[in-house]
Amino acid sequence: MTDAPIVVSQEVKVPFFDVDSMDIVWHGNYVKYFEQARCELLDAIDYNYLTMRDSGYGFPVVDIRLKYIKPARFNRTIRIEAKLEEWDVRLKISYTIIDVETGERLTKGYSTQVAVDLQNGEMCFATPPILGEKVAAYQTQRRNA
Repeated sequence: MTDAPIVVSQEVKVPFFDVDSMDIVWHGNYVKYFEQARCELLDAIDYNYLTMRDSGYGFPVVDIRLKYIKPARFNRTIRIEAKLEEWDVRLKISYTIIDVETGERLTKGYSTQVAVDLQNGEMCFATPPILGEKVAAYQTQRRNA
């Protein structure tokens, strides 16, 4: 039996301070939306940034990619979905931003993070066992629910 992918989503009503003079979300704010969804996903598996730090690891973003398909607009509700794609060697999360009213996909992308040992600042060539344990615990909990 294969575990279902870990996916979370959250909805955001696009605020005025996120848009430019054309009422379109400024391109840099999509990264912020990705980060919000990433935090939601990490909370879901009980391995958020504070837990990472307390376990002795940091996970800096080393790559982020975005594909703008259609603009998100002021006062529209968007749904940001985050899906855990990889966690064995690196932490890779894919994202999709959807206009809730129309169902149209607006943006897609992914981020890649690597583990860094906080004691010596060295990059790890595999993710720490605690991340795999957290993912397995989440999947077990979901199967048993």
